[in-house]
Amino acid sequence: MVGFPGPRVDADFAALMKDGIFGAILFKRNVGSAPETAQLCRDIKTRADRPFILSVDQEGGRVARLRGTPFTTLPPLRELGQGGDETLARRAGLLLAHELRAVGFDWDFAPVLDVDTNPANPVIGDRSFSREAEAVARLGVALARGLEAGGVASCGKHFPGHGDTTTDSHHTLPRLAHDLERLRRVELVPFQAFAQAGLASLMTAHVLFEALEPGLPATMSRRVLHGVLREELGFDGVLVSDDLEMKAIADHYSVEEAAVQGTLAGVDLFLVCHSAPVQRRAIEALVKAVESGRVPRERIAEAHRRLAKLEARFAHPAEDRLATLGDSAHRALAEGLASHFTGRDPTERLA
Repeated sequence: MVGFPGPRVDADFAALMKDGIFGAILFKRNVGSAPETAQLCRDIKTRADRPFILSVDQEGGRVARLRGTPFTTLPPLRELGQGGDETLARRAGLLLAHELRAVGFDWDFAPVLDVDTNPANPVIGDRSFSREAEAVARLGVALARGLEAGGVASCGKHFPGHGDTTTDSHHTLPRLAHDLERLRRVELVPFQAFAQAGLASLMTAHVLFEALEPGLPATMSRRVLHGVLREELGFDGVLVSDDLEMKAIADHYSVEEAAVQGTLAGVDLFLVCHSAPVQRRAIEALVKAVESGRVPRERIAEAHRRLAKLEARFAHPAEDRLATLGDSAHRALAEGLASHFTGRDPTERLA
């Protein structure tokens, strides 16, 4: 799954689509007004002429690619989680799904399942529901169920937990020294709940966990992804990597090594979000690894099975649903959420 530079399909992205990439992720650089974004999504899906998944990071708070009228300005998950209200979280998921479907998205990389245990964390903070693992688990599952009830795949992130780091994996490779008992008591609790709920997908963290595998970030560790997530927690949904161009990976490993090692570890789909040459290198490395026998074809078939299941449920055609933004269902969802934020003008939070 790739990113591309601007508000139109360029030649590199078109060639990758033709070669069979699974889908694309859109960022602020790609989206404009609601009609412009909807047109871009329709253009991509029409050009693909096959099921083609479009994804986005739309969490609420500071991580929201779609902003301004007619999109709802949701508060950060921390604020959403203060009352511990699962009905509210599910309604937020339904609202997100309604708006994302309206402009053509199929997959939302939300909710954040990291537990906010470190006030000095530069990247998670108010993106987390709570400092309590059980609250994150309950509310994260509720929001994800709302998304999926609305026809958009959810993605809990960042496994096995980015909440207690003091550095940002966009810029460096974080390391956590917690023992396994602590991880099971705190960091892993929301991911276990997500697995048990049978939700669509999880995203890996580019973080070193010394108690699990001190020499490799979780994205590349079979002990973490297969041993803990698949075998211990029982998760059988899609496992997608965080962006392989983030410096936590790119400053320490080649994209070729990250893609091959990540596949062996259990990643089903890789995000490579910026550079077409780097995207090509990742693809070619996987092709060569399969042809040489380093990556068993059974591992590829396993990933395809999971991706096909997600695609069958959530890949929507190039349809015109823009008129649903502002319809009665949309207004009811937004107004229902606004009523929970007492003591404030709802338009400040929920426009």
